[in-house]
Amino acid sequence: MAGIYLHIPFCKRRCIYCDFYSTTMEQRKDEYIEALCRELEMRRDYTGEPSVATVYFGGGTPSQLEERHFQRVFETIGNNYRLRPDAEITLEANPDDLTPDYVAMLRRLPFNRISIGIQTFNDETLRLLHRRHTASQAVEAVHRCQEAGFGNISIDLMYGLPGESRDSWADDLQQAISLQVQHISAYHLIYEEGTELWELRRRHRVEEVDEDSSLTFFSMLIDRLRDAGFEHYEISNFALPCMHSRHNSSYWDGTRYLGCGAAAHSYNGESRQWNVASLDRYIKDIQAGKLPCEVETLDLHTRYNDRIITAIRTARGLSLSTLLAEFGKELHDFCLNNARPHLQQGTLAIDGDRLHLTRQGIFVSDGIMSDLLWVEDD
Repeated sequence: MAGIYLHIPFCKRRCIYCDFYSTTMEQRKDEYIEALCRELEMRRDYTGEPSVATVYFGGGTPSQLEERHFQRVFETIGNNYRLRPDAEITLEANPDDLTPDYVAMLRRLPFNRISIGIQTFNDETLRLLHRRHTASQAVEAVHRCQEAGFGNISIDLMYGLPGESRDSWADDLQQAISLQVQHISAYHLIYEEGTELWELRRRHRVEEVDEDSSLTFFSMLIDRLRDAGFEHYEISNFALPCMHSRHNSSYWDGTRYLGCGAAAHSYNGESRQWNVASLDRYIKDIQAGKLPCEVETLDLHTRYNDRIITAIRTARGLSLSTLLAEFGKELHDFCLNNARPHLQQGTLAIDGDRLHLTRQGIFVSDGIMSDLLWVEDD
């Protein structure tokens, strides 16, 4: 089974921290959707898998699309792919887009999972980040989706925000828990070079939180959500039992996926492929029957490194028997040898067949994964 990711790059305005490919050229939505559907047709055999288990509309802001756009995409998927009856179909949405009429429209479509980008319930910080919604709009959006019958709702939160304190982060967590959603993704704010946020820090208009505060916020996140019944199934993702994101999990367990749209990435087990991050060139090339992409063929060591980075992020960890079967004894032994210091320190553990992070190891996961990667000699 495979997944399909559809990148919808349109935004009303750009958040100051975002470095994903997006555009405010909303007048080009119609021609973009036609190009997206043409790419879906052109690449129907990409993954080599007989059926599709997940479809994910990401962005950008997919909730900027209209019903006819979604209908066109679902029609194309239905005509070219075998979509499983129990497929997880997710829409990323901004809270202020989820009006009563818009939510009612979504219920007429195949969507069964909504991922709402809230980030924080602090109105002052939302204004700083250039988010379009208020805290009350975020709460109303969740309740509106619940009342409409959506039983699989995820919300995104950010921590490490400018001016954040233990108390303000605790308030965000309490509000998130009180909404009774099924899934919460929480990410530390990153100052990406080239963003407006990066420039604000450079000019000392905002200050980055210190490392001790970041660790405190992450620890609070883990403890509060665990106590509320959430499973910490990936470093940044928490879900109620049986409510893990199936689409995102496919990125971490090696499932093949097709990514369509400008800047979308794909993986078929043998290579990675990514489309050009340009609306003009994407549409022009697709209209000409060309795929505007670059391809990287993956050798054994690159595939091993990919598996380490994705599997160790998860609570399930890395299957050692699968590692041996897929990558051979040399890389299996290399991994265990490099894991030994972390096993002795208690930041990694082996339970049965699986090598995984401990609670202590989650806080230093980047360094652990780096130690397990194969680096070619110069």
